[in-house]
Amino acid sequence: MAPAADVYIQATDTDPDIRAQAVIEEAHRKVLERLSALTGPGAAAESAAAVAGQVRVLGAATDRTLYAAASGAAGTRLLVRALRAAADAIGRHADSLTAATDDGERSGTARVLEAMLTVHLGIERAVLLPALAALPGVDLSALAGDFATVLAGGRLEDPAVVDVREIPHGQRHPRIFTRFARLAAEESFVLVNNHDPKPLRREFEATHPGRFTWEYVESGPERWQVRITRVA
Repeated sequence: MAPAADVYIQATDTDPDIRAQAVIEEAHRKVLERLSALTGPGAAAESAAAVAGQVRVLGAATDRTLYAAASGAAGTRLLVRALRAAADAIGRHADSLTAATDDGERSGTARVLEAMLTVHLGIERAVLLPALAALPGVDLSALAGDFATVLAGGRLEDPAVVDVREIPHGQRHPRIFTRFARLAAEESFVLVNNHDPKPLRREFEATHPGRFTWEYVESGPERWQVRITRVA
């Protein structure tokens, strides 16, 4: 029987993917509310600067987690490019919000930024999150946890060695793919396993074709070590 924590009804509030989506949307909602508060007269310049900073932090958290996880997969690579281009435009408008010198300019910029973020969130909700949930090895709950960590100013763990031997089998591949997603070009990590991870390699070949190298450092009989490198 599955552990109680693993039992849920799909597409309901008990579904881990639904809960993960709620974490991400709540962060967006808070920023949108603060932007909306700037659209009226009398919004202080200090408040505008603070909200612009929150927009940038939200963008950084999304890029470091959701976009990173989808950027190397063949099916979502172009989507992430488009989302990152839009996020860059949002960041420039956040800079304009900070630089605004009067109520009218501040209010107008906040309205534009609010509209851009609303559309951006809609695309993430309707396209990116379902695409991520469908990718082999992606754990939306883990990504949402990382997203919340970055949003709160915390640091993500990027170990040079990922030893999955003591991790339950169903959680191994998500842990490995999440680590791969945070690699920069030409960076690598060493995977340690208690068997030859050939099925994992096939998943990498299916989702990240031409984007990684696979080098055996140790090949059994009781321990396998593989250096996985992200190719530019």
